[in-house]
Amino acid sequence: MRALHRFLGTASAMALLGTLTSVAHAEMKIAVVDTQRAVMETEDGLRAQATLKKHFDKRQRELDDKQVALQKEREDIEKQKDVLSKQALQARVDKWQREMAELQTVFVDYNKELQKKQGEMTQPIFQKAMGIIRRIATQNGYDLVVDKQAVPYHRSDFDLTDRVITEYNQSAEAPPAPSGKPGRAPAAALPPVPPPAAKKP
Repeated sequence: MRALHRFLGTASAMALLGTLTSVAHAEMKIAVVDTQRAVMETEDGLRAQATLKKHFDKRQRELDDKQVALQKEREDIEKQKDVLSKQALQARVDKWQREMAELQTVFVDYNKELQKKQGEMTQPIFQKAMGIIRRIATQNGYDLVVDKQAVPYHRSDFDLTDRVITEYNQSAEAPPAPSGKPGRAPAAALPPVPPPAAKKP
């Protein structure tokens, strides 16, 4: 999500600078849109988030349970280190480390799958939202529409986000299929799962 904001911010800033240079003495009509919110707070975006949550909740719980179990195992090893023989202690430590490494690999794979699914589900929504933004800009004579994250300040009346969401929800058109050069779709509002900290017992 941060990478998306950086991309949109850089792209929007470059577009703004280029346009300002070409029309330095012209009065411009500018608007801003919170791209992520314009996608994820539409009815389709909310459904996508609910579907993703339902799909991944069970696996998330399984990963959390495994992480808790390994934490308890680490604590038990700490308690038993003065009781166990050196060989038995080393065997438990080695087993714990293998299981922790395996869990970290599972977390990485889980996040990759989640991000892929997010992209698949949000791309059509993003494309449709971008079409609505272009239509609003054309109909209302906006010279430039930038992402809200790219500007440190703007007047509230410059913000078209709510209008984009409303027009999206009112539109009966199906989301367009991604073109040959699709835009970047924001990730759904589910944060990446942090891998467990691999602390040696």
